[in-house]
Amino acid sequence: MGFLARLFGKETIEPEKKETDNMVKVAVVYYSSTGTNYKMANWAKDAAEAEGAEVKLVKVPELAPMEAIESNPAWKAHYEATKDVPDAKIDDLDWADAIIWSVPTRFGNVPGQVKQFIDQAGGLWAQGKLVNKVVSAMSSAQNAHGGQEATVLALYKTMFHWGAIVAAPGYTDPVTFESGGNPYGTSATVDGEGNIQENKLDEAIANQAKRTVAVAKAVTSGM
Repeated sequence: MGFLARLFGKETIEPEKKETDNMVKVAVVYYSSTGTNYKMANWAKDAAEAEGAEVKLVKVPELAPMEAIESNPAWKAHYEATKDVPDAKIDDLDWADAIIWSVPTRFGNVPGQVKQFIDQAGGLWAQGKLVNKVVSAMSSAQNAHGGQEATVLALYKTMFHWGAIVAAPGYTDPVTFESGGNPYGTSATVDGEGNIQENKLDEAIANQAKRTVAVAKAVTSGM
């Protein structure tokens, strides 16, 4: 008996069959301490909606203690300002046809909050419910070589285990070159005042979101 048969009772995992309509469902899942990735996530949300998608914007729950949040005025202000944004639930991953991630880098990897959230998806994975999800990712750091590419690729490595389909922006539009040039996922460089340094980052994110929706439409329609 093979590994998959021992684990799942069968040799292959088939994606869950869902009733589909013409509207792609997109979950924009972000984590942000001071607001950069919240801004990026909203740009992605707006672009996906403009393509006709049904979009949920949800934030990964904060795990840091309040004393840490309160020690940073920008962090505290953003925490208070986004209290009404719904927390991400694992069910959001099941609901979505496509998932767009926007997370900052922490030492060249995803924040602990994001890892803890993703680690809860084992049940969906075991049921094959993450197979053929279309995924795309974005990141930010305080300098151009602060780990954005590594963070995006770390997310994609997890998605490969899911059997997901990565919709990277690549160099499919000139705006990628004009906004930092990361083909894996749009990346932001943020100064000490929270200002994004790249030009046309909103346009690059819009291109990435539109591409994600287009791939998801193709997948859900059986193309």
